[in-house]
Amino acid sequence: MTRGIFRHTKWVAAGALAACVVAATPAAAATTPTVSCTSAKAGLADKLKRDITSAVSNRSGTIAVGLYDRTTNTTCTLRSSTAYDSASVVKVTVLATLLWDAKKHNRYLTDRENTLAKAMITKSDNDSTSKLWKQLGMTKIKGFLSAAGMTQTKPGANNYWGLTQITVTDEQKLLKLITAKNSVLSDNSRAYILKLMGQVISSQRWGTPYGRPSGVSWHVKNGWLQRSTHGWRVHSVGTFTGGGHDYMITVLTHGNSTMNYGITTIQGVAKVIHKDLAAS
Repeated sequence: MTRGIFRHTKWVAAGALAACVVAATPAAAATTPTVSCTSAKAGLADKLKRDITSAVSNRSGTIAVGLYDRTTNTTCTLRSSTAYDSASVVKVTVLATLLWDAKKHNRYLTDRENTLAKAMITKSDNDSTSKLWKQLGMTKIKGFLSAAGMTQTKPGANNYWGLTQITVTDEQKLLKLITAKNSVLSDNSRAYILKLMGQVISSQRWGTPYGRPSGVSWHVKNGWLQRSTHGWRVHSVGTFTGGGHDYMITVLTHGNSTMNYGITTIQGVAKVIHKDLAAS
């Protein structure tokens, strides 16, 4: 998010982690959610389930995963309806709402909107996001969420867009809208979103693109935010095409001791997904 979030990382993260450990203790007896996979391709679901389970098994924090591959009709989920503070991942929703609303009014984006949108997605610029969030307002944002069927997403109140509640289920719905023809987003709008997600600055290309084969194109948006509860939220959503596949991955995490710990968790999941799909 912003530079200020990175201050006092050691003591805040340590305190948050301790709080998480204490809070989690009573739930230890509960059944741990398991990875669920289905696929039209023989053997692929079992392999993905095994490998994703292995990737998350030794990581602390709470991890949610979504995979959908159109080519093999493969779906994997873990904690698909668990809510997370969105951090900057919500910026894709903000851009989609802007384009959806412009389409409704039969207009192009203004130069100002284009400038703000580019900074918001490619650099994860917070000021640009705040301006667009305020311009759109809650009615339009909720209108888009309804049109998109993103019923589990709850917009952050009082302009705190980074505290929007998101789930794997809804993020995957959004990525599906961006990557295939539909009645919610025009073809031009979808192409514009993917273009910007494919121009994310190099320092923010971590997460779901990690481990993808060289011939697979990527489009990504990441989010990161530290708070006093649940430590670091670190998320990554990405869409990928190539190697005979057309797929999207969402990984949401919180309870991370550091931002880098969360990144490593996400990349461990992404690496096995890319590998298993490439081999199928």
